[in-house]
Amino acid sequence: MESISTTAATATFITPEEVLQHWQGHRDLTRRLIVAFPEEQLFNYSIGGMRTFAEMAQELISIAAPGVIGIVKGTWEKLDHDRPSFSSKKELLERWDEATEVINEYWPKIKPERFHEQEKAFGQYDGTVYSSILYFIDNEIHHRGQGYVYLRSLGIEPPFFWDRP
Repeated sequence: MESISTTAATATFITPEEVLQHWQGHRDLTRRLIVAFPEEQLFNYSIGGMRTFAEMAQELISIAAPGVIGIVKGTWEKLDHDRPSFSSKKELLERWDEATEVINEYWPKIKPERFHEQEKAFGQYDGTVYSSILYFIDNEIHHRGQGYVYLRSLGIEPPFFWDRP
């Protein structure tokens, strides 16, 4: 019987390009969620002590592009997502789009063997490179779900969660 690690290294379930396409589908959906928010509620509305969606979006921006750059370069900046680096929805969307461009620029530079290497993402999270990437995606889905709750509580229909390119 073949070992799991050998199988993982030789079997291809999904290519790096398909992972990027999947992630960008989620990023596009999250962007449409941001667009659906009224400006004031984006920065001031929360439920049950959760952060505002602008603060959650700042976290996602702080992880995505810097995460891919860290994977490519093997060096990591400290994760800093405490306060939004924008003060309007327009600025948030600009930062979101800039991060998307950086991801698209750096993603092809990830060497295939790199996905299975151990890494300490942002200098604090041990795991494989692919587990970090999956975390980046999972974290975005998690926070987008919180954004859906916010929009529904405001009486706003969010974009369909399955409607991803």
